[in-house]
Amino acid sequence: MANPATSLAPARAKAPEAGALVATRRKRRYSLLTRHDKLLLVLMVGLPLTLDVLLVWGPTLASVGLSFTNWSGIGPVTGKNWVGLKNYKFLFNGYSLFWPALQHNLIWLAFLTFVATPIGMFLAVLLDREMRGTRIYQSVFFLPVVLSLVVVGFIWELQYAPNDGFLNNALGLVKSHRIIDWLGDPKINLYSVLVATSWRHIGYIMVLYLAGLKSVDPSLREAAKVDGATEIQTFFSVVLPVMAPINVIIVVVTAIEALRAFDIVFIINQGKNGLELLSILITNNSISEASLVGFGATIAVVLLVISLVPIVLFLSRTMKAVA
Repeated sequence: MANPATSLAPARAKAPEAGALVATRRKRRYSLLTRHDKLLLVLMVGLPLTLDVLLVWGPTLASVGLSFTNWSGIGPVTGKNWVGLKNYKFLFNGYSLFWPALQHNLIWLAFLTFVATPIGMFLAVLLDREMRGTRIYQSVFFLPVVLSLVVVGFIWELQYAPNDGFLNNALGLVKSHRIIDWLGDPKINLYSVLVATSWRHIGYIMVLYLAGLKSVDPSLREAAKVDGATEIQTFFSVVLPVMAPINVIIVVVTAIEALRAFDIVFIINQGKNGLELLSILITNNSISEASLVGFGATIAVVLLVISLVPIVLFLSRTMKAVA
């Protein structure tokens, strides 16, 4: 009888220890991303995100914090610089230029919304008909958008110049000695700047709306035409509802464009007394010279809160549409 110790059956392999098993599993872990992919991910996502945090969110949060201080911009910020809501109270109650500037900003927003934006939409509807020379017209109307604000300001300064400007000479006001100071008269300078702004804004709205019109299904217009609808009825009953997302984008872009002009309206509203801000801050008992930085941060925070309203509405509507 064979001895069990000398059996030909293979011996069982010794079970690996727990540490060796874990190490083996770690080595066998499969990754969809190679080292090259991870490097690209860091460069394309990590680097822009870092710059966004440092250059956008960092200064934004710093402005929010500085708005509660009277820091002068020199030296560290300590607990002695904390003034709480003092800057905000002065902005809303003691600063004479804030509410007129905000009122003019609302006028700016209304003008762009009800005058410049409809003109841009009207031009887009005309160019959507594929008339002769459509691309030339598109280039001409969109040209002000690609120009810098400095160039746009220089162009309209030549138009509005009192003696050598195009408008006064075209209207014959120079010869009749009835010159109009389009930019110096506080009664009309806001609307003069609004015309120059609209010249740039109309081309931008035209391109956005024209792109939306190109995406409308032609069968919808053909069906409306078969049903006997006129072009005006087709536009307001068929095309306009289909372009609801584009309309929302245009409204948000117009609101943001108007709010971005707060600094321009602020300068216009100061008029000839450009040093009124500095004199108020120094002579008023409620705020000192050392709080100029904190007060500037307060204005920036208020403008940020106002700007967030259309942005949040746009994002919420977009998220609902995606969901």
